Amino acid sequence: MPDSLPWTVRRATPDDYAAVGELTVRAYVDDGHLPAGMPYAAVLADAASRDREGELWVAVEEESGRVLGSVTFAAPGSGYAELAGPHEGEFRMLAVAHAARGRGVGEALVRHCIDRARELGLHGLVMSTQPSMLPAHRVYERLGFVRDPGRDWAPVPGVDLLAYQRAV
Repeated sequence: MPDSLPWTVRRATPDDYAAVGELTVRAYVDDGHLPAGMPYAAVLADAASRDREGELWVAVEEESGRVLGSVTFAAPGSGYAELAGPHEGEFRMLAVAHAARGRGVGEALVRHCIDRARELGLHGLVMSTQPSMLPAHRVYERLGFVRDPGRDWAPVPGVDLLAYQRAV
């Protein structure tokens, strides 16, 4: 995939769901953040539920329509909000296709979540990440997120998540 092809961020459509699910599972499994066959893979793959219970956003290559990355934005009251307080948004399941990495896709999706939180009049944006997701940590920190150790948590034993937050 040539680096020069333009792409855009937009709300996902049902036609994107299969590609988003596959891309997200591959990103987590291939990068070693989720062992193959773990039950959470089904949650990652279920893009339709993510879009129904939150907001699923995609970065799409303009010429081909290929999904390059995705993120789930959870507004207050969403079933996908795990850390967010009443005046905060949260994003989850950020994933970028291996072939699209280094093009700013992940950063654009995070910036979109920041903008979306502002549009909704929220005061902050939070997210969790695995300690092993170092390239993502660099993106978050570059965009003004700071660690919030008081919100670190483990959804299941042995899976420790680090919390980040920023004001919007």
